[in-house]
Amino acid sequence: MERPRILHIITPHQNVSPFDVNMAYDAGFDAVMGYTNMTDLYDVGALVQDMIFSRSPAEGKRTAVFIGGKDLNMALDMYDAVKEAMVPPFKISVFPDPAGAFTTAAAMVACAEKLLKDNYDTTLEGKKVKVFGAKGIVGSIAGVICGLARAESWLVGYDGLQNVKTRADDYKARFNVETFPVDGSSDEKNTAILADADVVLCAARAGRRVLSKEQLATAPQIKVVADVNAVPPAGIEGIEPKDNGRALESGALSIGPLAIGDTKFKTERGLFKALLEADEAMDIGFGEAADFARKIVGVA
Repeated sequence: MERPRILHIITPHQNVSPFDVNMAYDAGFDAVMGYTNMTDLYDVGALVQDMIFSRSPAEGKRTAVFIGGKDLNMALDMYDAVKEAMVPPFKISVFPDPAGAFTTAAAMVACAEKLLKDNYDTTLEGKKVKVFGAKGIVGSIAGVICGLARAESWLVGYDGLQNVKTRADDYKARFNVETFPVDGSSDEKNTAILADADVVLCAARAGRRVLSKEQLATAPQIKVVADVNAVPPAGIEGIEPKDNGRALESGALSIGPLAIGDTKFKTERGLFKALLEADEAMDIGFGEAADFARKIVGVA
């Protein structure tokens, strides 16, 4: 008899995300278990070793751990702790997606790459990408994904330079990727940031207008703009929720939150299914999520 397929969700918060629970069951997991208030990395490692040693190495592929929460650094530290707790040949699958941010960032970048490919016959390589809302988890990871794709990735800080500089330094240490912090604490500074941009990604707080039509009009060289904010007003004025290649007044092609959300949903669901169908334990980080999203939109 085959063992049940179990997903263990760990989070530093009081509750696990019902979104992730629903997605996991809908993908086909037989059981989903949640572990909350996991703030000690030693406890994370101990929990994972309980998971791996309770089944034979051959059954590791039928067990997975999903990392939730809303704190990027905590999720990355948990991810490292989970991987360090493995004792080959005892291994299980691991999939971090805190607040859905890794799959959302992957989807936003993949959608932008699709428009660049289809409309300009080009890629992110060498492009200047300006990421607004880069202090947040979606913007941060989108910036890293762009940097790994060999774009010149700029992290825009709405509250000045220091916080995004700290993030850029951390990503250099963690992922050996160069991202560039820039001060976006005023409308004038944001307009200046657009002056040489090729792609603009916006992952600012819901309901916060970041860029106006007038600001975009000053930078007609921008090829693609994307916004994950589904709460009015749009983070980038003029973008509609369902946009996926519509030309704005500035000439830039726009990607709205529902188009990004559709790709994000397919990415998370598809990765859960991949865990279920794998012949061996899988390690799914944001890089793997980005590659999967690229396949979904047709640029991989």
